[in-house]
Amino acid sequence: MRWCEKQGVSCIIGLARNQVLERRIERLMKKAETAFEATCEKQRLFGETKYAAETWDHERRVIMKAERLLAGPNTRFTVTNLKGRPQALYDKQYVKRGDMENRIKEQQLMLFADRTSCHDFQANQFRLLLSSFAYVLVQHLRQDHLAGTDLERAQASTIRLKLFKVAARVIVSVRHVVLHLASSYPYQAIFRRIAQSVLLRSG
Repeated sequence: MRWCEKQGVSCIIGLARNQVLERRIERLMKKAETAFEATCEKQRLFGETKYAAETWDHERRVIMKAERLLAGPNTRFTVTNLKGRPQALYDKQYVKRGDMENRIKEQQLMLFADRTSCHDFQANQFRLLLSSFAYVLVQHLRQDHLAGTDLERAQASTIRLKLFKVAARVIVSVRHVVLHLASSYPYQAIFRRIAQSVLLRSG
């Protein structure tokens, strides 16, 4: 946070619960509990406070979310140097981190970015670069060629399984490369559509 402030970088970061913050949010949480008891529906209330942990050199703005779910109370705290209303910052900025984390997991688990078991650093770096290139290609395909199809929101593993890992006979001639897919291939229509889209865009 200190580095972000010195460099003029905007940030919003999750903050662990502690007794001080729980006391600060207590009044807001009571309001959420009262509203929940009256409606039996999920309640979300937002507020903010100035707070400094022991290791901080000054107070910072902390956004507080008091939420009452069917399963019970749920409090969240985020520290930020952004301007704006607490709920808008939480919903429009902080919550987006979930999708970012999903993208990281997608590359790590589905495109093998975790396969860095070589003894040599450069070899591991090269493997990670290959994984990154693969992710960029998958994302390009998903964003520019799968829009409007059943796979436009598919994960990388699903795209690999349904479009890449397909049994085919490849016949190469001087002028053409012909793919003979199995007649029982269930994604023929979408494969043909994507192939045509790629060829058209590549000129």
